[in-house]
Amino acid sequence: MIGSVVVVGASIAGMHAAHALRREGFEGRITVIDGETRDPYDKPPLSKQVLKGDWEPDRIELPAAKEDLDIEWRLGEHALALDLPDRFVRLGAGDRVGFDGLVLATGAAARHLPDTARMGGVFVLRTLDDCLGLRAELDKGPSRVVVIGAGFIGSEVAATCRERGLEVTILEMAPVPLERALGAEMGMVCAGLHLDHGVDLRLGVGVDGLVGTDRVEGVRLASGDVIDAEIVVVGIGVVPTTGWIDGSGLTIDNGVVVDETLEAAPGVVAAGDIARYPSTRFGGLLRIEHWENAVQMGAAAAKRLLVTDRADAEVYDPVPYFWSDQYDRKIQLVGRSGPDDRVEVVHGTTDERRFVALYGRDDRVVGVLGMNRPRHVMQLKALVDEGASWSDGLERARAI
Repeated sequence: MIGSVVVVGASIAGMHAAHALRREGFEGRITVIDGETRDPYDKPPLSKQVLKGDWEPDRIELPAAKEDLDIEWRLGEHALALDLPDRFVRLGAGDRVGFDGLVLATGAAARHLPDTARMGGVFVLRTLDDCLGLRAELDKGPSRVVVIGAGFIGSEVAATCRERGLEVTILEMAPVPLERALGAEMGMVCAGLHLDHGVDLRLGVGVDGLVGTDRVEGVRLASGDVIDAEIVVVGIGVVPTTGWIDGSGLTIDNGVVVDETLEAAPGVVAAGDIARYPSTRFGGLLRIEHWENAVQMGAAAAKRLLVTDRADAEVYDPVPYFWSDQYDRKIQLVGRSGPDDRVEVVHGTTDERRFVALYGRDDRVVGVLGMNRPRHVMQLKALVDEGASWSDGLERARAI
């Protein structure tokens, strides 16, 4: 019988876990630990509405932060170690917080360029403090912003900066942005979206380092050329926040490896960006860094804690869903597409940046990509759910 649960991480996954525990009737103690001092908040608006200045921080506070869930909050305190045999989490002040059940939801941290921590004008975008610091610099009206990395975060930041009227350069090492996720054809469609809005997009270029002492003045490319910059935003991916549980006995491999029910060890579950779970639907272990996954996984992990017989536990293997708002376009992806998949546009055209495309692998539909076609994307999600054949999927998609 579980009498107390500790949730480490107060972002989307962790807070949905806490909420689900109460919703499922858990009446024991819930303690939420997080290194940030702020009340829990939603992160997708950081690169868009908050960075642009349209929203203030109070608008993105999570409902669970305001609801009466009878939570013991340990905000501003970092979890430093996990002792599984004695069932406690050690905090930075030396305190020990015991648990019967544990939810690991510490997410991921942004990658930084080396030797840039103390250089002014250089930012990553992962937390609200990151966002507000960058927004304050943008409010000063710099002449040029350089974004390193054309992934979804880098692309959203670039779009927001252009909408603020700033000159933007994107530097991307790969010859095609987002190729690993969307394939070459659709990656170049996303590249074209930036070009449509006047971004100086440079593909296939490596970054050798930053120019400047106390404050950044430019970006030095591998070719030796220097791109002038007053602000540099680094968007080169994230790393799962697992260092504090090294040596705990859990399996750590690009995240916390869990079983198909999200259990990492007896009485220990993981959810969100930190968790790597086996997917029968798509094959292999998946670690998904998307908002929708964090919501679903947080709730599913909480339910798993309350199941005493593993045979009664539900298998977690949903169809992933992701969206990205850039300029006046909404990009949506259902499923798990890859660079070697077949891809075919079934509605609209890529030239008009309003279309739906299907991805196929092993003669079945594995993904649906849409740009400004939200209704079609949601209608076609069923094809991925069912694992529809490629020919049947194309016929049904064209008929809607």
